Amino acid sequence: MSDTMPQDQQDQQDQQHQQDRQKLESFDPATGDVVGVHAVDDAASVEAAVARARASAAWWAGIGFDARAEVLGQWRAVLTRRMAQLADVVHAETGKPHADAQLEIGLAIDHLAWIGAKAEKVLGRHRVSPGLLLANHSASVEYLPLGVVGVIGPWNYPVFTPMGSIAYALGAGNTVVFKPSELTPGVGVWLADSLREVVPGQHLLQTVIGWGETGTALCRADIDKLAFTGSTATGKKVMATCAENLTPVVIEAGGKDALIVDEDADLDAAAEAAAWGAFSNAGQTCIGVERVYVHEKVADDFIGRLSERARAVHAGVDAEAKLGPMTMSSQLEVVRSHVDDAIARGGRAVVGGPESVDDRFAQPVVLVDVPEDSLAVTEETFGPTVVVNRVGCMDEAVEKANAGKYGLGGAVFSGRRGAEIARQLRSGMTSVNAVIAFAAVPSLPFGGVGDSGFGRIHGADGLKEFTYAKAVTRQRMKPVLNLTTFERTEEQDTLFATMLTALHGRASQIGKRPLRERVAAVREKRRG
Repeated sequence: MSDTMPQDQQDQQDQQHQQDRQKLESFDPATGDVVGVHAVDDAASVEAAVARARASAAWWAGIGFDARAEVLGQWRAVLTRRMAQLADVVHAETGKPHADAQLEIGLAIDHLAWIGAKAEKVLGRHRVSPGLLLANHSASVEYLPLGVVGVIGPWNYPVFTPMGSIAYALGAGNTVVFKPSELTPGVGVWLADSLREVVPGQHLLQTVIGWGETGTALCRADIDKLAFTGSTATGKKVMATCAENLTPVVIEAGGKDALIVDEDADLDAAAEAAAWGAFSNAGQTCIGVERVYVHEKVADDFIGRLSERARAVHAGVDAEAKLGPMTMSSQLEVVRSHVDDAIARGGRAVVGGPESVDDRFAQPVVLVDVPEDSLAVTEETFGPTVVVNRVGCMDEAVEKANAGKYGLGGAVFSGRRGAEIARQLRSGMTSVNAVIAFAAVPSLPFGGVGDSGFGRIHGADGLKEFTYAKAVTRQRMKPVLNLTTFERTEEQDTLFATMLTALHGRASQIGKRPLRERVAAVREKRRG
């Protein structure tokens, strides 16, 4: 008897597999129940969505800032009135508590309000100085929409995070095609449907559903830019695919954020912030706290306060649970392996341990004195665990915080030196005496460096990210010295050289001290 499967049986299995791939089911991660069924978009349907977006892009760009602000304001009102309904969808697909779902929706609404109020000021045409050499010209710059923007969003904050790209791209005058995570397709559909109610005749925001193949199709489609949020490894694949068409990308990838606690910090506030930053959303936060470096003089006190707070919260489905399940079940093994590795290398679990991770939930784990080369320190855990290590001084804390490959966010708790320490951290964002506060400020840019990605969403930088700069000069009068003509004379060349020497030939007299002395003074000030 042959070990190979008969061809007709293989064909039937292939056909069944293809049919299964044509629909996507979303699940409640706490129970495994199906909460939604969606048709999967293939390359052809993705291209069709992009073509519809392209057809609406000229209208959306052409109606101007005021009309776009009115549309976004109406959408904001819809999101606000139906916040509870959207929170139900978020809760069903991610498992996070309703209150946490409402929090991320509320932050997205606040960003929408800022966009409507500030887009014209940031992007609108404004005059700039032409300089002395072209004083006979006027000069202006404005920021024009790219056209169609593709957005690939994550599952951990399925409203707030992708809206950082969607809303800012729309505010800049682009249309958007959005691929939500395969774990949270219902949230993406809900967002697109809600905006379609405001502007039923145009395709401003469309959702395409599927797995990695659908995301690949969006990368290869006729889009003008792609914004991606997800793992560093997937971000690299997205970049490579977009490079085929020279499509620019914004990448917001992983993080391994550190919180630094100085000896004069408010330890109660620091412990509360560390607990929230590490455990909220079951630790599934790219800008969450995964490492803490605390001054050895206050380390024991801080660890005690943090441990008390860690024991006071738990993951579950009961009314008292502050944490939901792990949305992506495969992440549970990552969390477990990081805890195991930390303990095997000599670290101690003062709250929880390997037993804190089961097949759906992960309970808070506090690890202390973990070697810096352990997985729990070097790799993104993305679960409700935190490593607390002692340092002898803040210079050591900064050095260890900056040692990793990531550079997304971070936090500093200090009575005197908070701002100074924050500036030394190699990260795109840092909060002083708080955690994650920068994400809630609409006027601040959001993004990282290193393996955490590049480009920015939020704020003026986020609006400009989805535009191109258009520079215009206009000659107002004939020049005294015409430099752009073949009739230029030797005397004019001499006059040009004389002008340059007068304008730029002298060395700067700033400070009236040699450069070496000024650098030494700055270093001395920092040491003090």
